[in-house]
Amino acid sequence: MSVTPMKAGENLLAAGPVKLIERSGEAVASADKILQAAKAGVRIKIQEEGGVDQAQHAAHGLAWLATTVEGLRQMHDWAARLQDEGRFGEFEQLLLIAAFGEYAAQIANGIPMSQLEIARADALGVPKAELRRYEDSVEDLVAEGGAESVKARLAELIAAQPEAMTFGDTGLDETHAQIQDLMRKFSLEEVIPHAHEWHLKNEYIPLEVIAKLAELGVFGLALPEEFGGMALGKESMCVASEELSRGYIGVGSLGTRAEIAGELILHNGTPEQKEKYLPKIASGEMLPTAVFTEPNTGSDLASLKTRAVKDGDVYKITGQKTWITHPVRADIMTVLTRTNPNEPGYKGLSMFLAEKPRGSDDEPFPAKGMTGGEIEVLGYRGMKEYDISFDSFEVPAENLLGGVEGQGFKQLMNTFEGARIQTAARAVGVAQCAMDLGLKYALERVQFGKPIYSFPRVRNKVVMMAVETMIARQLTYFSARQKDAGRRCDLEAGMAKLLGARVAWANADNALQIHGGNGFALEYPISRVLCDARILNIFEGAAEIQAQVIARRLLEGAN
Repeated sequence: MSVTPMKAGENLLAAGPVKLIERSGEAVASADKILQAAKAGVRIKIQEEGGVDQAQHAAHGLAWLATTVEGLRQMHDWAARLQDEGRFGEFEQLLLIAAFGEYAAQIANGIPMSQLEIARADALGVPKAELRRYEDSVEDLVAEGGAESVKARLAELIAAQPEAMTFGDTGLDETHAQIQDLMRKFSLEEVIPHAHEWHLKNEYIPLEVIAKLAELGVFGLALPEEFGGMALGKESMCVASEELSRGYIGVGSLGTRAEIAGELILHNGTPEQKEKYLPKIASGEMLPTAVFTEPNTGSDLASLKTRAVKDGDVYKITGQKTWITHPVRADIMTVLTRTNPNEPGYKGLSMFLAEKPRGSDDEPFPAKGMTGGEIEVLGYRGMKEYDISFDSFEVPAENLLGGVEGQGFKQLMNTFEGARIQTAARAVGVAQCAMDLGLKYALERVQFGKPIYSFPRVRNKVVMMAVETMIARQLTYFSARQKDAGRRCDLEAGMAKLLGARVAWANADNALQIHGGNGFALEYPISRVLCDARILNIFEGAAEIQAQVIARRLLEGAN
């Protein structure tokens, strides 16, 4: 397909929404050509270097390039849907062209993998002639999308609605919009007024709040109705997680425990295990926690050492676990252990559904054979992190997940798509929270006789927060819809998580910069949000691991 950019002096926005959507679709097609050329180039580099691990910068750069292209694709598809529904207004058109102006330019000139690492297309093996053709094909979008006039108008529209639900129509249907509204109201009433105090005092999220979340159905949104759930799917879970995390990531993350345990049991449990545990998880009667990580096995689960030895009608678990979230108040643990020491790697791993009594700060683990100590953390508070030691901790044999040994890693892998989509949604919520705080401060803070929002360097930070948050949001929603449709979506889920985490951190960092010295003061909530945002690049697959997984999938032949 031949791509004809607008001529000099022509204006994409003035040409109307249909032309803008058409041009953005053409730009995606051009970006796809760069991606295909990069795949070919990276394959050669990997072969020359002797493997993916030896060519990580190129492989991970490919992952970031693919993620950036997919972000633009989802923005184009979002715009097309809104246009069909008569919802593609001025705000949305400006967001679209600004998104393409920035990300199309990054594809040509360099994509930030971190503050210190830039993925450049020519370093991925894209021929310079191909790159020049791409630059020519998107020149009009890059020029107009990056224009100060576009950013200034977006800034005006944002300032006119500083307490908006979202900045731009997200494209949600009526059902999902109702969920969004319900969760936002809950957050405004029950979470935001208290979140910063909970953080500063390192307090648990009150059980009363958890009970209200259960009443709203948060813990069973995606579980089937036959097990007490609402059967609303992953997109509903995303919307809820986003809005709750916008209030406080700890509250948004409570659903993650239920999400992981629910998926493990639903897809791998025996009929008896499903009947016993899923209704109690959905209702909030049982709070679950995931017990996977060990001191020397963060991303390398194959080297896990915690042992479970069968003794009659029980298994006795012995070993060390770390970075366990919300274990003290949990009623049930999903514990990954090694049941067969003679099977190397993943094959000897099994998953257990281990019940325990709830503890307290004074007596965290009243169960026999279980002790632990709190890990003090910068952010992501409200549930508390712990090291845990098991010493012949007993679990009934009937609580071996699925009733068969050696299936633990496979069972866990089946939850990764849902967990990463949910984490991407949390990242979008944190990103939106950071933008909310940065915007509010910029409008209220007066310097040199006017609000600092009137200065381009300040307002444009907020504008790009709105743009990137929408890109991350659309990629996350797309991943959830793929999951709901029963399609494999590990690639899309990984991309959503990778981009969402970067956007959350960038938003938090820039929002704190807008606050100036006050942002460095603990009394200002942005100090908390900065700490909360930082964990998103680490848990549920560190950014480097995520990029590695995405790269491998791309090189296997995934589109």
